[in-house]
Amino acid sequence: MPVNRYAFQIPDHTVEYGVEIEISDLNIDPQAQRTLNERRAQKIAHNIVPAAIGSIIVSQREDGSLYIVDGQHRWRACALCGTRTIRAEIHYGLTQAEEAMLFLIRNRESHKPRPIDEYHVGITGGVPLFVDTHRVLEKHGLSLGSTSANTVGAIAGVLNITDRYGAAILDRTLSVAEAAWGRSPETWDGGLLGGIGMFLGRWGDHVDDKELARKMLERGPAVRWRADALSLSAAGGISNRGSGSRVTTAYHLVADAWNKGRRAENRIEA
Repeated sequence: MPVNRYAFQIPDHTVEYGVEIEISDLNIDPQAQRTLNERRAQKIAHNIVPAAIGSIIVSQREDGSLYIVDGQHRWRACALCGTRTIRAEIHYGLTQAEEAMLFLIRNRESHKPRPIDEYHVGITGGVPLFVDTHRVLEKHGLSLGSTSANTVGAIAGVLNITDRYGAAILDRTLSVAEAAWGRSPETWDGGLLGGIGMFLGRWGDHVDDKELARKMLERGPAVRWRADALSLSAAGGISNRGSGSRVTTAYHLVADAWNKGRRAENRIEA
């Protein structure tokens, strides 16, 4: 089975714990942080329990300035309440890219940021998983956001393909999807892309991409594939072979399309 190819790491560095810092001395770098949600901060402020705030994570840069890595909503809530100081865990000697990496590491262990925030922070941090994914999307003239003909909404889905199978498989996945179905919102459906990516990730050495795209189109347009994947996954997968997830169901649909018309010895047993 494939394993995640991209490790999140930062260098060893000095960390100081339990330091009281003036609220007014702290800064936010939007390139290395998720977007501040003022409503969320106000909600925290409305129900704030000072003893339960805990420590935020701060980076002290070379010039001595202090930047919040994680905890900006608690920081903002304290500011709204007129609190003068907040307890912090201070990290020394990190670059902006390493701050972004630290943010991703800490939030993967706790409250995950929105995928689009994680993606942009990952680009800032030069994290290979995000950089490689971004490079492939740009190659195909695609961006991330609300799904459209030129925008992919399945942010976690495309990152998962890169993480599990590599950027080359994401590249092939997007090429096969477009060759089969053209550019439409349904083409970039996360479940369908995930199924194609899983198929190519497992069997790509035995598959001709042009032939795969042709056989997928013979089965129908992307809108039909999406409807079939939704209905079949809700029913528990294809012939009880899959887990019932849309990605797994789409994977089996892709395998069935590839196997159609082939002799038994040339079929892929998905």
